[in-house]
Amino acid sequence: MQLTAREIAEIVGGKLSGNPDEAITGVAGIKEAQPGDLTFVESPKYFPALKTTRASVILLATDAKVESDRTLIRVDNPTQAFAKVVTRTIPPPVRFQPGVHPTACIASSATLGNDVSIQPFVVVEDGATVGDRTVVGAGSYIGHESRVGSGYLIYPRVTLRDRTVLGDRVVLHSGVVLGADGFGFETVNGKHQKIPQLGNVEIGDDVEIGANTSIDRARFGKTHIGRGTKIDNLVQIGHNCVIGEHCIICSFVGMAGSTIVGDCVTIAGQVGIAGHLTIGDKSIIMAQAGVTKDVPPGSFMLGSPAVPHTKFKRVHAATQHLPELLEKLRELEQHVAERRIHLGTPSH
Repeated sequence: MQLTAREIAEIVGGKLSGNPDEAITGVAGIKEAQPGDLTFVESPKYFPALKTTRASVILLATDAKVESDRTLIRVDNPTQAFAKVVTRTIPPPVRFQPGVHPTACIASSATLGNDVSIQPFVVVEDGATVGDRTVVGAGSYIGHESRVGSGYLIYPRVTLRDRTVLGDRVVLHSGVVLGADGFGFETVNGKHQKIPQLGNVEIGDDVEIGANTSIDRARFGKTHIGRGTKIDNLVQIGHNCVIGEHCIICSFVGMAGSTIVGDCVTIAGQVGIAGHLTIGDKSIIMAQAGVTKDVPPGSFMLGSPAVPHTKFKRVHAATQHLPELLEKLRELEQHVAERRIHLGTPSH
């Protein structure tokens, strides 16, 4: 990477102040940056770091009311501008040539689209369809009668069980399992008997699913992930769940069966959601929350059991003062006891 501050300002359409010939040879976070690095500041909580950073050039919001002796480039969105510069400098992405590797096992009744790339030791079962320009990574499994859309990227060792349906431009990272049996058992005479899981999993367009995430097939019907939703690593979504469009679900979320999640919902790490609940549109559920009741649209939930974040913050703030409150309570009890003795009043 070798760019000047002037060239970076032209790339991102920003307003430059400082040395236009400042040379940039790398990128880094504001705390880790060294001379020659480009960095960015989005959140005001990092403004104090502007005084100590060693970065040579800093991308900053246009309306940020801060000053620095460094070369600044002011833009509407520093995060997007930084990403734009980075994409100009990183090595080109790995490309896979179309074709079927000789070690792959493709059923005679399977259908492969144009310019498909099937990597070593892939299995595509009977009746499965793989769309145009899709890449299926090494060791992956496409189950019977599954349908994979176009422009798709399946990283190595992904499993799609039978009748899984995927839209276009979906990305599945290594270890993803779609369509495993839902966890359904009936206890009869003290023994757990399996309930057949007869449905499937359906993934909408432009969904990305992180490594080692599992989404179970429905008992009946389908488990559905809506268009544009992004799911992190190590997420478990139970049978018959319905996730809306453009949601963000971060790592270690566990969602029990038949949960309905609206559109544009954010669910942070280590959230547990009980089954048969409804999470309203544009809700935010923060890390380690335990959700046991329906969540109204637009809610911001924290805690276990999850409560509105304003109440959680008040409760959490109050607990920090419990030692002082207990001391005051003891003093009041002592004062009342002494008062009763003085007045000759029985203590009970």
